[in-house]
Amino acid sequence: MCMKVNVQSVNFNIDKSLVEFINIKIESLDKYYDKIIEAEVYLKLQNTSDKVNKIAEIKLLIPGDEFIVKKQCKTFEEAVDLTLVTLKRLLQKKKEKQRAHQL
Repeated sequence: MCMKVNVQSVNFNIDKSLVEFINIKIESLDKYYDKIIEAEVYLKLQNTSDKVNKIAEIKLLIPGDEFIVKKQCKTFEEAVDLTLVTLKRLLQKKKEKQRAHQL
């Protein structure tokens, strides 16, 4: 199943390598839950003097549910990675629940 990935950047122009990085990372979620319909990725640059000013928010749409996870880090790559760690955990829990109901 092919999921749709939308990447939007707020307050800055995103470069192609970052979009590719995000696409590869998000597609890896298929291993944990293969019914993901769509992923919406919002990258925001906060206008603060703080170095930890890059926010990644990922919204995953799955049949009958959605997960939204947001992380703030020094780099977008790090924020995306941390967001995906949480999403993997949520997807695994969802899959385990479904398995329990099927038994």
